[in-house]
Formats: sequence, structure tokens, C-alpha cells
Amino acid sequence: MALSISAVVLFAILVVIFIKKSGLNAMHAIVCVLLGFYLASSSVAPTISDVTTNIASMLSDIRF
Repeated sequence: MALSISAVVLFAILVVIFIKKSGLNAMHAIVCVLLGFYLASSSVAPTISDVTTNIASMLSDIRF
């Protein structure tokens, strides 16, 4: 558990640095995929899922 949280933090920092410093290339995309896998297996995954579901629901309720 502590290892996966550390990896999530590490990959999140790397993704932010990659996006800020330069365009997203193939190596950066691999790091983003790894971040996704670690986030999916962490204890934060249900919260992320709930937040994205709520945001999608909120956006679908907007009438233009």
C-alpha cells in the first residue's frame, strides 16, 4: 500500500513536469499509463471514480 501511494505521487509529479516542460511524447505517455495503472490499484480509485461520475452527471444536466 505505501509503495503504491509513493509510486502514484512519483508518477503524478513526473506527468506534471513532462506536461509543463515540453510536449507529451511516447516516453511521457508511458509514464501517464503507469500512473493510471497505479491509481487504479490504489485506495484512491473509488474516490476518483465517484468524482468523475459526479462531474459527468453534472455536465449532462446542463442545458444550453
